[in-house]
Parts: sequence; C-alpha cells; structure tokens
Amino acid sequence: MSFFLWVALGLLILLVSCFLQYLLLLIVSSCLVDSKRTYDKHSGYYRWLLNSSTGLAFLIARIHLHTKGMEKIPEGRFLLVCNHRSKFDPITTWYMFKDYELAFISKEENFHVPFWGRIIRKCCFLPIDRENPRKAMETINKAAELIKNDEVSMAVYPEGTRNYGDGLLPFHSGVFKIAQKANVPVVICGIKRADQIRRNFPLHRSDVFFEVLDVIPAEKAKSTRCNDISDYARELMLSYIEQRPEEENRYDYARTVQ
Repeated sequence: MSFFLWVALGLLILLVSCFLQYLLLLIVSSCLVDSKRTYDKHSGYYRWLLNSSTGLAFLIARIHLHTKGMEKIPEGRFLLVCNHRSKFDPITTWYMFKDYELAFISKEENFHVPFWGRIIRKCCFLPIDRENPRKAMETINKAAELIKNDEVSMAVYPEGTRNYGDGLLPFHSGVFKIAQKANVPVVICGIKRADQIRRNFPLHRSDVFFEVLDVIPAEKAKSTRCNDISDYARELMLSYIEQRPEEENRYDYARTVQ
C-alpha cells in the first residue's frame, strides 16, 4: 500500500473517531437534561451542541440556506414571527440565527425528539399547550420574561401549527403580546422550500430561502393593537409566499451556509 493510501486511511479513521466521540458527547450531554423541566437560564454549551449538530446535519443533507434582509435585524432581543409549512422551518431558522440565541415556542411533541428534544430545553425553548388558553398565556408570559432577562430572543409561528395547504392559516394575534410585554421589536420573516428537504434527501441538494420582510420597532409594537400587528405581518408573509418563481430575484439572496 502506497504512502498516500496510508495517509488517506489514517485521516478516514481519525474522522470516524472524531465523529463517534462527538456523537457520544451529544448523547451523554442530552441525558443530563431534565426532560420534564423548562429552563429559565440559557446554556451556551447546549447552544453550541445545537448549532454544531444542526450544521453537521445540513452538511450531510446538502441543505443550502439563502437569506435576504438580514441587515434589518435589530440589536438586542426581539420577537421573530414567520410562516410555517415544514418541520424543518424552525431548524433552518435557529441555524440562520445562530448568533442571536433564538428560542422557539413549540408543541410538546418536539421536546421528545431524541437528543435534540432535551438540548432545546437547555436553550430555553418553551413547550405550549395549544388546547389550554390559560396555560398558553403562561407560556407567553414566560417567553416575555426570558426576553426581558436577556436570556434569549423568542420565535413563534402565528399560524399555531404547520400549514399543509396554500396560503396561510388564521393567525393567533395573542402571540404578539410577547413583544409588547417584553418591549422588543417584532421581526417579520418569510421562509420557502424547507418542505422540499425531505423529498430531496439523499439524492438532491435543497435550497431554502429566507427573508426578513420588516421589523416593527418596540415603541410601535407596544402602542399598536395585537390584531393590527397580526394583520400587517400576515399580509407581508402572504405576499412573500405567493410570489411566482419567475418573480423571485434569487441573485439578491446571500448564500449563508454550505
């Protein structure tokens, strides 16, 4: 066997060893998290685990993220709202916002996903009971407290659940109370084509497009009725997702990942 083959084999063994050690670290770390607790302190270590494991998954799945309008993101904490058509929407979004310590309000089932379900708890993600208005309001208050305590920025889908059809589902305007209670801006976003990831993998790469459509300053959000904010955000998102492919100027997007 030639010298170069020995070097290649050694590098392969090293890569496999590093991957297995990382996987072991991920498993052990996730097992140390209380699966029945919501955390009020953000963990930088678990955020690193979340971002690094997501980046590795995107590399393997050949997911390319393209962004537009990221320069509109304000300094400090904020509430992010977006349309929701795919289970990959939050995954792609938290990775695009990996420098902003973004936490999602999500359904309870997502906290039972192996490894990641526990890790997101330590990143201050919050489960919500959509069938119990009182408990849902407690989650909204908790989200506002996390923002006010400068632990994380929060993200929520006003539709409340994934939309499997065209257009947008009716919005739950109460989610905008988070921004009002925390006195932070509302970052309105749109996402496209994350729903193609499953059908493209493993044979084809996936291109996901994400745009920051507008930012409502904290002062304006606080003085505006939630219903009015909701109507405005819905109008922006609907206009974005209804663009025909030929109307999209993809060259305005920045290639941000892979």
